[in-house]
Amino acid sequence: MPELTFKGKEFVYNHHLSVPFRPLVPHPKKSIGKPDLGGNLIVHGDNLHALKALLPMYAGKVDCIYIDPPYNTGNENWNYNDNVNSPIMREWLSSNPVNKEDMLRHDKWLCMMYPRLRLLGELLSPNGTILISIDDNEIHRLRSIMDEIFREEQFIGVISWKTRNVDNRVKTKLSVDHEYVLIYSRGPGLRGRIINRRDFSNPDDDPRGVYVTDPLTGKATAKARPNLHFTMINPKTKQKFPPDPARGWITDEAGYTELLRDHRIWWPEDPKKGKPRKKRFLTETAERMPISTFWGDLKGQSGADEVDKILGGRFFDFPKSVDFMLRVLDLATGPESVVLDSFAGSGTTAHAVLQLNQKDSGNRRFILAEGEDYADKVTAERIRRVINGYSFTGVQREELLREPITFSSLKNAGTILERVAGTENLESHRFDNISKQVKDDQLMVEGVKQVTGRTEGLGGEFTYCTLGEAVDLDKLLRGESLPSFEALGAVLFHTATNEAHNPAHLDERIGYLGESSAYHVWLIYKPDLDFLKSREAALTLSRAEEIAKEKPGKRHLVFAPAKYVSNKILEERKLPVEHAPLPFALYRIERS
Repeated sequence: MPELTFKGKEFVYNHHLSVPFRPLVPHPKKSIGKPDLGGNLIVHGDNLHALKALLPMYAGKVDCIYIDPPYNTGNENWNYNDNVNSPIMREWLSSNPVNKEDMLRHDKWLCMMYPRLRLLGELLSPNGTILISIDDNEIHRLRSIMDEIFREEQFIGVISWKTRNVDNRVKTKLSVDHEYVLIYSRGPGLRGRIINRRDFSNPDDDPRGVYVTDPLTGKATAKARPNLHFTMINPKTKQKFPPDPARGWITDEAGYTELLRDHRIWWPEDPKKGKPRKKRFLTETAERMPISTFWGDLKGQSGADEVDKILGGRFFDFPKSVDFMLRVLDLATGPESVVLDSFAGSGTTAHAVLQLNQKDSGNRRFILAEGEDYADKVTAERIRRVINGYSFTGVQREELLREPITFSSLKNAGTILERVAGTENLESHRFDNISKQVKDDQLMVEGVKQVTGRTEGLGGEFTYCTLGEAVDLDKLLRGESLPSFEALGAVLFHTATNEAHNPAHLDERIGYLGESSAYHVWLIYKPDLDFLKSREAALTLSRAEEIAKEKPGKRHLVFAPAKYVSNKILEERKLPVEHAPLPFALYRIERS
């Protein structure tokens, strides 16, 4: 297969392997709900390090990856700040920001993207889909490295979508009105395509025919939405189904009464083994048509208005709209999918996940990573308001005209001004005022309107995280840095098993990390040098017997600084326990 070569490729080809693991550090005051690293996440930190931090828990677990990286138009002034282990590369990459005067900006863009795509590939599930927004500046180079990293046979297609309804002539007489979504999938295709009739049945002989059931549980706590917390009662058996205090229902008592009247509720036999669910009949569910590769009906400019409405400010020029992201999620997710966006920006992906969950009673989870300083005040704040609801007094903007300003165009300044005046005369009745400004060598004319109102919350929770100190095994080896049990355990579990670690299974009290497909994994460790030098930190016969008794059924992999029992004795006692030395075992500590 042909390979794309670019300056610096040999230095970044395996750079993702040298990026250290950093633990995710929850910030409860910036989160909504109880901190939960297995739930919705917003991670503030460099996205390369954030992706590496997610690996121990989410390797092979992410169903849908959507990213909207810098398009590298030359106007974005993005910074390359990866710590590539080469003095020559560091000097070459230190010329920030990368702009249109940088003649090697395409090479630098590829150096930035390559290690991130390698880590995204490790996070993607066996049937997962990755979708990348891009434009004409880099799509051909992106396609080449995607073929290399994800393999050409995983290529699904390219969607072109209409992003503008106004003139956007930049370099030529062509008006550039489109962008692309590049799609690769490890599964047989896209998840949201054709309904599987085999999922439908009719166990209670409902005259309306076969159906599937959707959850009636929501995501609003009793404190947030008390009207969604009431007891449902099966009218036939009189069994009571209380709400989950942390989730409640998706409807209030009036909606519940309507569902009862329409015989729309499926009741489980035992309140302890299930919750009521809502019937959805096949006759009401239209089969999907083949998905078009051209989306000409989206309003590409509406994303900025949405952010302005929610946050009361224009923080981004061209954020993606919720409608656009809903279509992406509809393509590539199911009700239980994990969705990752590592160039989170304004947080549209999370907003769309919450909105789609409310629409179809799904339980999709989002993970956002954002490295810029606005991660808390913009990205996370948008999601807080979307979850809780918000009042707004803001400004709605609509782009009416865009005209490139060049030396040649100035010769026709009169014609340009006539077009501006004509636009103003034609559209001024729809707006409070018409804004005219020159930005990035382009004249933009926008209609501006003051709007006020209230939007109810979608409900939900998320955990806001930053990246902790790196789990540096070299420093651990020298005793300079001792990470927490949880941070070190997650790294060791993933490194040893190549599987994602579930922090819910961790039990620091007994040193248990969790179960892989082949092992129960253990760690004898405390971030304390005196402990690590002591006999307590060693795998002994008695400890091996305790471990084998505690979790029977599989072999046991035990990380410990030392081992005071021979393999021969373990075999004689038929103890399925293996020792994996911690780096501390190499410390050469002499006992006096």
